[in-house]
Amino acid sequence: MTTDGILISQIKKEFGTLSSRSDGSIDREYLARTVFQDQEKLAELNKLIHPRVAKDYERWVNEQKYDYLLKEAALLFEAKSYQALDKVILVHASREIRINRVLQRDPQRTRQQVEDIMKNQMRDEEKLKLADFNIVNDESRLVIPQVLELHEIFKSMTK
Repeated sequence: MTTDGILISQIKKEFGTLSSRSDGSIDREYLARTVFQDQEKLAELNKLIHPRVAKDYERWVNEQKYDYLLKEAALLFEAKSYQALDKVILVHASREIRINRVLQRDPQRTRQQVEDIMKNQMRDEEKLKLADFNIVNDESRLVIPQVLELHEIFKSMTK
């Protein structure tokens, strides 16, 4: 939503002049207030964003020369893009930890806004059933050793 001119134009057309700032950039706060309270508007925004993200990701993958690639996506399961991947890693923490992390990262958001966003996401219990690997990111375990363990697994799979 910051660099794709086609997507920016589509969002402005679909969500009107209030969806953009005076400098032409997308007003993400306005969009969040608009879509996370209205399932139909959220679906419309997702219809615009997901195909553009998929196209950009495909271009990026074709440029890479590594043994394996990782794809990070907040809505990997909700957008069903996990289905095109060989393996899926779920990085998870408790709901409360995630809320607090978002509030720290995005001080402009309220707790209610974060909860509204999370209501539109798949529950962790469902994601855990779909994931092939899990990384616990709740400060009960170190993350880097978990990542390195998966790195060894993936290296061995590419041989």
